[in-house]
Amino acid sequence: MRFVIVTGMSGAGKSTALKMLEDNGFFCVDNLPVMLIKKFAEIAHDDQLEVDDVAIGIDIRSGEALGELTLCLEDMKKNNYNYEILFLDASEESLVKRYKETRRKHPLSNGKRINDGIRAEREKIDFLRLKADYIIDTSTLLTRELKREIEKIFVDGVNYNNMIVTIMSFGYKYGIPRDSDLVFDVRFLPNPYYNLELRPMTGNDKPVSDMVSSCDEYKEFMNKLSSIIEFLLPNYKKEGKNQLVVSIGCTGGKHRSVTVANGLYNELSKLPYSVRLFHRDIGKDKIVKGE
Repeated sequence: MRFVIVTGMSGAGKSTALKMLEDNGFFCVDNLPVMLIKKFAEIAHDDQLEVDDVAIGIDIRSGEALGELTLCLEDMKKNNYNYEILFLDASEESLVKRYKETRRKHPLSNGKRINDGIRAEREKIDFLRLKADYIIDTSTLLTRELKREIEKIFVDGVNYNNMIVTIMSFGYKYGIPRDSDLVFDVRFLPNPYYNLELRPMTGNDKPVSDMVSSCDEYKEFMNKLSSIIEFLLPNYKKEGKNQLVVSIGCTGGKHRSVTVANGLYNELSKLPYSVRLFHRDIGKDKIVKGE
């Protein structure tokens, strides 16, 4: 059986993750008092109990008792009660935005700014993040994408590397994406814009993709780009980074950057990481020109 402790920052998606686990057959209990966790583990591991998988939610609502969780987890290990920790995290900016949108009060804000509550919570709960088997940063994840990550770990049994890679194409005339970690300029590649037949198309269309990818510069660049990112990923992970945004830019974000982003996505998808693809500016040309 799997005994999963779901925890993390308030507003990062813990309740949503518990519901997703429940939908996949887990018996879920949220906000279980720390003093009852060991007893609950004993019951859950009882062969007479017809429950295969269990998930419990633990967070800052446990108050001062949260400090006792370390001893509780050590006792569980001594008694051979195996467990996994799933930690849901998000950037401070994302959490503040979510609290403002829902008009909810952060449990540790105590009448102060939401940011103060978030920072206080992160300090109190960081020890669980360090113990976590899986860390999912939901800052930029849609609900369906979080569902996919949960299912990879707890349904499909994929070897999860706690790293989400986002490949993003963009147009320089619309600005560099602010959340970029790595930015690559592909304006050196042949531009389909100057071919009147290809101009209305995008890098998702085969004629455009074929034109860009057929040149020798594309092939050499893709080999070097995929190799350097493959080298960087485990090293970033070793330093505690769990999300990487790789931005690929051309002039309008419609032809060359889309083609390269698609190619890089196909290459990185072969690696044991969660890889997402996003074309930020692919449709903006029509909006700007009013087509």
